[in-house]
Amino acid sequence: MKCRYAFLLVLICVFISPAPAQINRSSQTGGNANIRGMVLLPNGSPVNEPVKVTLKVMRGDQATTYTDRDGRFEFKAVAAGEYTVEAEADRSRDRFEITDETITVRINTPNFITVTLREKGKTQEKHNGTVSVAMLDQKVPPAAKHEYDNAMQLARAGKSDESIAALQRAVTLYPDYLMALNDLGAQLLDAGRLDEALAALKKATQIDPKSFNPLLNLGIVLVQKKMFTDAVATLDRALTAEPSSPPAHLYTGMAASGANDPARAEREFKAAHDLGGSSFAVALVYLARLSVKQGHKQDAIDALQLYLREDPSGPNVAVAKKMLADLQAK
Repeated sequence: MKCRYAFLLVLICVFISPAPAQINRSSQTGGNANIRGMVLLPNGSPVNEPVKVTLKVMRGDQATTYTDRDGRFEFKAVAAGEYTVEAEADRSRDRFEITDETITVRINTPNFITVTLREKGKTQEKHNGTVSVAMLDQKVPPAAKHEYDNAMQLARAGKSDESIAALQRAVTLYPDYLMALNDLGAQLLDAGRLDEALAALKKATQIDPKSFNPLLNLGIVLVQKKMFTDAVATLDRALTAEPSSPPAHLYTGMAASGANDPARAEREFKAAHDLGGSSFAVALVYLARLSVKQGHKQDAIDALQLYLREDPSGPNVAVAKKMLADLQAK
C-alpha cells in the first residue's frame, strides 16, 4: 500500500511568529503557570485567522484570548488545576463546531495543548498535533521563516519539488529549524526520497528527542526502508508522546509485523482501528493479512468484512475483496 498517511496526517505545519497572542489579562486569576497551544484546522494545518479561545473552569469562563496569525495562543498566570480550552471559529459562516479539549495545569512545568477544529456535519479523524517546546520556542531568522512560508505556499499549490527546495534553503539558513526539518522529511518521504528524508528527520529528532511529528515521520521512513527493529523503537518513542495516535499505532503494527512480532502487530492494528475508527479501516486489512499468516482464517474473514462495511469505496477495496474471495473459496 502506498504510504498515504505520512504527509496528510503527520505534516503538522506549525508556524513560528514573533507576534504575541492578544490576551484578555483582566479576566485571569493569579498563579504561576502558563498554558500555551495552537488551534489547528481539520487538515492539521494551523488556523490563519483569529479564533476565539476560552479557558473554562467548572464555575464558568476564566479567560478569553484570540489566536495570532499562526494559530498560537497563550494564557498566563493560571493556577494549577483542571481546565477546558474551547475554540470557537468562523461563527458567522457556521462552518466549524465549537471544539474543546481538557488540560491538567501543573505549576513549574510546561503546559501545552492543541485544539483541532471539526467541520459541522462531518465525521473525521482526530489529528494528532503535538507541539513541542522546541517548535514553539525557536527564534527563527526572518530569512529562514520567509523560505518556510514560501515552501508552504508551494506545497499547497502542488509544486512539491519547489517546496522541497525552499525548505532546504530554510534549513541552510537555520540548520536547527525543527519545523522545516520535519516538513522537509515528510515531503521527501512523500516523494519517495527515503535516504534524504531519513537524514532530515534524524536531525529533527536530535534537536527535540520528544517531538511527536518528527518521530512519527522517522518511524514511517524506517518502515518504508524495511528497518523494522529501528522503526519499532522510534515509533515507541512517538507513542510515548502521543499514546492515542492512530497513525502511530498503525505504523507500529507494520513495523512489528516486519520484525516478526505478530502479537505486538495485532495489538497495534487493533488499537489503530479502535482509536481512529473508519478513517483507519485500513488497519483491518493489515490485521487480516496477519491473521492469514497465523492460520486464523475466520479472524481474517471477519476483519475483511468489517473493512468493506466501513470503507466500501476506499482504495483497498479491490485487494480486500480478492482476499475475502480467496479465503471463502478454501
